[in-house]
Amino acid sequence: MRVLGVDPGLTRCGLGVVEGSPGRPLNLVAVDVVRTPADAELGHRLLAIETALEEWVATYRPDTVAVERVFSQHNVRTVMGTAQASGVATLVAARRGIPVVTHTPSEVKAAVSGSGQADKAQVAFMVTRLLRLDARPKPADASDALALAICQVWRGSAQNRLQAAVAAAGRGRR
Repeated sequence: MRVLGVDPGLTRCGLGVVEGSPGRPLNLVAVDVVRTPADAELGHRLLAIETALEEWVATYRPDTVAVERVFSQHNVRTVMGTAQASGVATLVAARRGIPVVTHTPSEVKAAVSGSGQADKAQVAFMVTRLLRLDARPKPADASDALALAICQVWRGSAQNRLQAAVAAAGRGRR
């Protein structure tokens, strides 16, 4: 399974593609951060993120896009920018018929580190270790995008098996 992880943000939007399956070593395909100037017009910033995502989807052909679920923060402006970037990622994937899943930060932390309370340094350490990298991906947005992709590789396979079992059980009752 190939997953594009998106850590949405207007100033820095982390992108990471991971390939793998549960119980097998994971492979880093690509990682980067899309940056937009804070003083640029909102529409131009969203277009820059969309253009980058379109290029990534065309180049890396993910099976699924995993986006960090937007959660309430004290800074409404930050939440709005994160939600807008998340919407762009969802739109780009939907336009190409690619399934989109969302994971909360605590789900991602638990998946990669074993603790939903892990800090960014612990998550970055585990991402580096799981992908067998020589150095931690920087900035944190890049590491977070890879963590999202890893979470989906591991959890998505289990979710797919569960959905198939439920569907098969439903067909058996008819």
